Amino acid sequence: MNTLSYKTISANKETVKKEWVVIDATDQVVGRLCSKVAKLLRGKYKPNFTPHVDCGDNVIIINAAKVVFSGKKETDKVYTRYTGYPGGQRFNTPAELRKHSYGAERIIRHAVKGMLPKGPLGRSLMDNLKIFDGTEHNMQAQKPKAIDINQYK
Repeated sequence: MNTLSYKTISANKETVKKEWVVIDATDQVVGRLCSKVAKLLRGKYKPNFTPHVDCGDNVIIINAAKVVFSGKKETDKVYTRYTGYPGGQRFNTPAELRKHSYGAERIIRHAVKGMLPKGPLGRSLMDNLKIFDGTEHNMQAQKPKAIDINQYK
């Protein structure tokens, strides 16, 4: 028997092939979009997925301002943050966040961050996510390929 065929091959930083992909977030539900983006960032759609290595793709999300929430989450969901001072707890709804220029980016970034592993790997994976409100982005030099996020499970 050839025992070499039974060896498990783990990806490492040198052997992993990272790509740049563009996702159009127009009329996508936030939770469903972000779960697929988290899987892309993690590399779970690749056959050489290794849990402890950054083997995912670099993801560019365009039209982030056009994401939607299902149900009444746009007005009922509450994001909590803390300033660090006594009495400094702040509450925002997605509708209030959208009024700011960074609102849609913060909504998507918060959802994706919660779906990634906690610790150094998850924090480094967030650097592979670029979010833009409009259709234009400044990552043309990386030659990203546009993908249809609806074809992923």
